[in-house]
Amino acid sequence: MITIPIRTGKGQNERGHWATIARRVKAERTATAWALASVAKPAVPCVVTLTRVGPSNGLDGDNLQGSLKSIRDAVAKWIGVDDRHDHRVEYRYAQRREPKWGVLIEFGKKR
Repeated sequence: MITIPIRTGKGQNERGHWATIARRVKAERTATAWALASVAKPAVPCVVTLTRVGPSNGLDGDNLQGSLKSIRDAVAKWIGVDDRHDHRVEYRYAQRREPKWGVLIEFGKKR
């Protein structure tokens, strides 16, 4: 399990200037790339579980997935798959309440 100490956006409910959002997305992708740099890549096919952690009440399903999009994109690039067309990697989403913000990434075997 990999932990990234970052606060993700609010998914589809994200509002703000496009440049501010672009900076946040870039920071999320960069933090993910750094966190994955010292980890062995999983064998494909695999399951990737992305868990949003934070002190909030959580997000609904579509906003949860949207809030983790930049993390997913960074993971897909690191693995070397196109997450739009390559279905060998299955992405799952979860969230849990904790005092500090972060994202957990877990890899598993696909059945």
